Amino acid sequence: MKQTMKFLKIIAIALILIIAIIFIKFEPAYAVSLNGEQIGYVGDEEEFREKINENVLNSDEDNVAFVELENVDYSASLVSRNQVNEEVVLAKLEESAKNVYRVYEVADLNNEESKVYVNSMEEAESLVASLKETYSEVEPNLVINTIYLENVDEVNEENIQVAKEKMTANLQSELDEKEEKDSRTVNGIYLAVVPVTGRITSRFGANESIRDHTHKGIDIGAAGGTPILATADGVVTRAGWSSGYGNLVVIDHGNGVTTYYGHCSRLYTSVGAEVKAGDKIAAVGSTGNSTGNHLHFEIRLNGKQVNPQKYVYK
Repeated sequence: MKQTMKFLKIIAIALILIIAIIFIKFEPAYAVSLNGEQIGYVGDEEEFREKINENVLNSDEDNVAFVELENVDYSASLVSRNQVNEEVVLAKLEESAKNVYRVYEVADLNNEESKVYVNSMEEAESLVASLKETYSEVEPNLVINTIYLENVDEVNEENIQVAKEKMTANLQSELDEKEEKDSRTVNGIYLAVVPVTGRITSRFGANESIRDHTHKGIDIGAAGGTPILATADGVVTRAGWSSGYGNLVVIDHGNGVTTYYGHCSRLYTSVGAEVKAGDKIAAVGSTGNSTGNHLHFEIRLNGKQVNPQKYVYK
C-alpha cells in the first residue's frame, strides 16, 4: 500500500512538472485560416475579432459601404509562445479584404444601356431633376438605384461625364423623334410614310391654267408605274374613276382625316380594304385632268383640304 501511494505521488509530481513545462513553453491559441489555408495563430479569438473590426473592416475611404472579408475560420490550438503572430495574421487579412463601394445609379427604364453612376444621392437627384425638366416632353422614365461596386474606378469624373453625355444624347434622340412625329401628325393621325418619292411640280394653293381654282393638294412628279404607298393606317373608302382625279384612291384614317391619291395608272386596292402605312395601293400615272405622270396628293381634315407640306414633303 505504501509503495502504491509513493508511486502515485511520483506520477502526480511528474504530471505537474510536465504541465508546468507545457505552460512555460506553450500557450493556448487559435489557428486562423483564410480560404482553407492556415495563416497564423492568435491569442484570444474574441479580442482578435475586435481588432479586425477596428483595423480591417472599418474604412474611412469615401463611399465605402462596407469591407468584405470572407472565409476566415478559427480553431483552438496549443502552440509555442513564439508562434502567436497576431500582427502578421492581421496584415494578411487586410490584404485579402475588399472594399465594397456604395454608389448611385441613374437608370433610364426606356433604355437598358443608358445609366450613370454618381457618388451621392444628392448628385443623382439633381441629375434626374435636370433631365426631367429638359426633356419633359418625352417624360423620361428615370429611377435611382443604390449599387454596390468593388471597382470604384467606374465612378471617376471622366466616366460620369461620358455616361451623362450618352444618356443626354439618347433622350435628345427621343425628343427629336417625338417632335418629328408630332410635326407629321394631323389631329392625332401620324402620317408615317411618304406616298411617293419625287419632285414637287405643283404646290398647295397654286394658280395654274390647267384648273379654274387654286390647287387643293400637291403634285409629285414620278415615273409612270412607280408604287404609291398609303401614308398611314386606314380604310379605303374610294378606289376608282373620279372625273378630273382620274383613277383615285381615298383612305379614311379616322379622327376626320382622309388622304387622296389621284391620277393613278393602276389601283391595287378596293373599297373596304384595311391598309397599313407603307402598303402599296396604286401606281403613278396620268389619268384624268393631268399633263404628265405624277401623284396628286391631298390631306383633308373634316372634309377641308389642308396643305400636305405642313406634314409631309417639307
